[in-house]
Amino acid sequence: MRLHSLSLVITGMLVFPGVSGAQQFKLLRFNEDYEYLAKDTSLNSFERTKFIPLNAERDVILSFGGEARYDMIFTHRENWRPDDGRNHSLLQRYDLFGNLQWGQRVRIFGQLRSALETGNKFGPAPVDKDQLNVQNLFIDLLTWHRENRSLGFRLGRQEVDYGSGRLVSVSEGTNARRYFTGIKAMYHAPSFGLDVLGMADDDVQPGVFDNKTLKQVNLWGVYTWLIIPAGGNFDYYYLGTHHLGVTYPEGTADETRHTVAIRYWKYGGGFIYNLEAAYQFGKFGTGDINAWTTAIDIGYTFERARFKPTINLRNDYISGDRKKGDGSLQTFNPLYPRGGYFGFNPRIGPANLIDLHPYGTFNFTDMFSLQWDMVFNWRYSLDDGIYTPSGKIFLETNGSRQRYTGTTWLLSMDYAFSKFIKISVGVQYFQIGPFLKQQISEAVDSKYFNAQLTFKF
Repeated sequence: MRLHSLSLVITGMLVFPGVSGAQQFKLLRFNEDYEYLAKDTSLNSFERTKFIPLNAERDVILSFGGEARYDMIFTHRENWRPDDGRNHSLLQRYDLFGNLQWGQRVRIFGQLRSALETGNKFGPAPVDKDQLNVQNLFIDLLTWHRENRSLGFRLGRQEVDYGSGRLVSVSEGTNARRYFTGIKAMYHAPSFGLDVLGMADDDVQPGVFDNKTLKQVNLWGVYTWLIIPAGGNFDYYYLGTHHLGVTYPEGTADETRHTVAIRYWKYGGGFIYNLEAAYQFGKFGTGDINAWTTAIDIGYTFERARFKPTINLRNDYISGDRKKGDGSLQTFNPLYPRGGYFGFNPRIGPANLIDLHPYGTFNFTDMFSLQWDMVFNWRYSLDDGIYTPSGKIFLETNGSRQRYTGTTWLLSMDYAFSKFIKISVGVQYFQIGPFLKQQISEAVDSKYFNAQLTFKF
């Protein structure tokens, strides 16, 4: 008997068979595949939670998993204002999920999540608190499967994460991860995949089971990826979004935005790269949208050197509005980006931005690694301000001709006690530049520290 796992043949990203015995936990837990346990007659206590046969034929399978994450955060003058002073908070996140595999063609996945925050003197941020919610609850239907090709559909509440997370991500860095409700069609072949989706980005509230599902589709599109042996990996995608009452310095209006993009990437040993470009068009009120971004991330891994160091350089150009009040909009919208894209506690988001970002890593052992980063930040357009990581305006330009915003210095450490337990520590220092000094009275540098403990099973 061979069990065809839906988590293998239907998934939002490529999952490769044959390595499940050494499998690490995945960002999207429903992408994990435990098919190999069907042939194992001596399961340990952990493996028994991943493979629970419910019938004699062993083709109705139940599995469980979960996570507990604790994040202690200390900040000093977080928003560059002296009155912010010192602050601290404790973030807690708990997950419990179950996966029911019903033969070869049906799977049901459900996940509960609790995101809690205590201690912040300014109160929890929207991404810090969601006391209890249904994070995932969907059904997978495999409609066609031949050898290593498949076509299926996923219907319900689900997390979505594509590519490097620049535009659609679960936002793992935040305490309350992002999810959507809708339908996705998925075709997968060995070197090619295509997803077609229509989703609503639900309104997250801080209470218990009080999140609201929107009544309209406001994220739709097509995401494809192509693997060319010895030629690299390509992602091509189109994403459409629609939101009511979006605010920019240009004004507040309904926004319909279309994004077309391409990504070319290679990770692993030796020379590594991740190149991505996106163009946006559409309507902001009665005005036209004309925005874009390019990102270059290149590096080299010295596989034979001690500690396998890597050295990398990243450069982003992200458009901003050229002229306030002319009715048109050139500010790039990052849509649903991952948290921590420009630091552990990013204060400047991916809109109207130029950044230069050298960084490097040291892998002292398979369990212990260290990373250092420097991020230099400029405004792309002098007629537009700076934005938060979620894409909301933080400081308008107010006629300033200063371009440089500031420099972020970062140092982080990860130590994995096992595949189940990991501790991460990060230190961040933001040194303000001329623009912030001009816009904020008595502006000061900011500091950030966090220590995070994660347990997964």
